[in-house]
Amino acid sequence: MEILELKDIQGIIIRGYSNLPAAAFLLLRISDPTLAKKWLHVVSPEITSGEERKPELALNIALTFNAMAALGLNKQVLDTFPLEFEDGMITKHKQLFLGDFGESAPDNWEWGGKNTDEVHILLMLYATDAGALQNLQDKHIAQLGRYGLSEVTKLDTSVLYERKEHFGFQDGISQPTIKGLSRQDEPENMVSTGEFILGYKNEYNQYTPTPTAGDKDAAECLPPSKAKLGKYDLGKNGSYMVFRQLKQDVELFWNYMQKSTQKENGESDAKEMVKLAAKMVGRWPGGAPVIVCPDEEIKDHNNDNKFDYRSVDELGLRCPFASHIRRSHPRDALDMDRLASMKVANKHRILRRGRSYGQPVTEEMKPQDILQVKDIQGERGLHFICFNADLGRQFEFIQNAWVNNPKFNGLHDERDPIIGNHHYPSDHKTTGTFTIPDKTLRKRFTDVPEFVTVKGGAYFFMPGIRALKYLSCL
Repeated sequence: MEILELKDIQGIIIRGYSNLPAAAFLLLRISDPTLAKKWLHVVSPEITSGEERKPELALNIALTFNAMAALGLNKQVLDTFPLEFEDGMITKHKQLFLGDFGESAPDNWEWGGKNTDEVHILLMLYATDAGALQNLQDKHIAQLGRYGLSEVTKLDTSVLYERKEHFGFQDGISQPTIKGLSRQDEPENMVSTGEFILGYKNEYNQYTPTPTAGDKDAAECLPPSKAKLGKYDLGKNGSYMVFRQLKQDVELFWNYMQKSTQKENGESDAKEMVKLAAKMVGRWPGGAPVIVCPDEEIKDHNNDNKFDYRSVDELGLRCPFASHIRRSHPRDALDMDRLASMKVANKHRILRRGRSYGQPVTEEMKPQDILQVKDIQGERGLHFICFNADLGRQFEFIQNAWVNNPKFNGLHDERDPIIGNHHYPSDHKTTGTFTIPDKTLRKRFTDVPEFVTVKGGAYFFMPGIRALKYLSCL
């Protein structure tokens, strides 16, 4: 087994910083490349590595493709980065891949879009509490101008009750376990290091293509490339980051569930309302998977993640084919035998490191409590962050082939009911459908609105710490 160079890997990839609940993300623009490189040199010693298990503060840095061009990487080196990274998120063909139409179209984004200031650098700050985070922010914001950097926007985060997201469902249960780490897991959930971190073998038992450089400074800072003789591995211990700000319309979500399940006399049916939401998500609010608990939530199963689909639910009677978690990670349900399906699914995994933002509608986010709130104010949502070694094969594949594919797993016309986009120009409609199969008569829900709207986004490269040193010396 390959040994991970944790000292050179930025910590957010490895740890997730669950012990640091306070976080903020600064999106920066380079106005003076020479000064920006000095900033990289100055701030590099503060970068938190994967070797630090429980830091009290954490700082990590990621760069867009245009940032590395601005810093002085020549075309020969830039051409070694994948096209998906260079293209970014906002071209027309990426709209089709990612499903960014309607209100989620890049024309409407608040940052990273077609009509916003260009983003170059993502500075990620984490702390044990709000006071410590404020001090960390103040320190770094104060020196931006001195180093030729300007703030495009600052994205704050929030801590929600019992690890929930704003719709009220426990989040972050299903994550792949990196094989190179000491943590052990079920064999089916152990995924090769090279699926998430460059410079290590992936699920194909190969090295994912990685950017390279060949100048004198590269020879001094970077390890030799394993694929290109005479070149040095700029990508080693780095990863590609997807960052998307997703606004969640909590009021719309629960109003739809209530209206769609109300009794004939117009009264609300609380049990059926929550059950419909659970079928769409694939888990109950507490986290129990509907494949295990199809009719009601059982708290003893709230953290269950060891389950299959086809072996116990081939017809989707427990967990509908269109549900969010079934299509974002199909496990054994692909059109092949169980082992082959698990192997294929693991070639499309991502490491999620997101944080919520905005205040919850109610403290515990119980559906009935949310529905009692009148005139809900403020914006809330998720800063979706994930890491993968191959943007096209991992994140973009999931979005295109699974999340927004209306014919996923034999379906006819259904996209992801939670995060899917229903404004595709080819569809000539603006709402979706969701079907719950049944042995007798299936239940089909129509006019499903979009509960999630993209407010901004970008692809970043999070270099290894040695690679950041190299970039500061260009």
